Amino acid sequence: MPLTTTAAQMVADARARIEEVETKDLIAQLGDPDLVIVDIRDIRERQRSGAIPGSVHAPRGMIEFWVDPDSPYHKPVFDQPGKRYVFHCASGWRSALTVATLQDMGFAAAHLREGYSTWADQGGPVAPHEPKG
Repeated sequence: MPLTTTAAQMVADARARIEEVETKDLIAQLGDPDLVIVDIRDIRERQRSGAIPGSVHAPRGMIEFWVDPDSPYHKPVFDQPGKRYVFHCASGWRSALTVATLQDMGFAAAHLREGYSTWADQGGPVAPHEPKG
């Protein structure tokens, strides 16, 4: 059975209605105490290529539950009034879909348009993955 909507079309539809942040602009905002950068990549991606220093790791499969204050999986990092949340994945596809879904839930967020793929090339600092003990 052919698909009625492709993944690429879903990403394009999401991007048409969410805020996208350019890599250079997010790099310039590092250190802003009101900024929360959320990395939704798989843990193995973080292990291979590092992470944006200070970013919060929230696996894509759990994000709706971590954001929802009524969920038993809710994480307080997502309940900080006045904070600006910017989500990212590797290339901007998963984060676009994530932010569109969160927007549908009433959670304000943006995403890194090109994802982590251009971060280091554009001068963004990279922290090695440090497993939690």
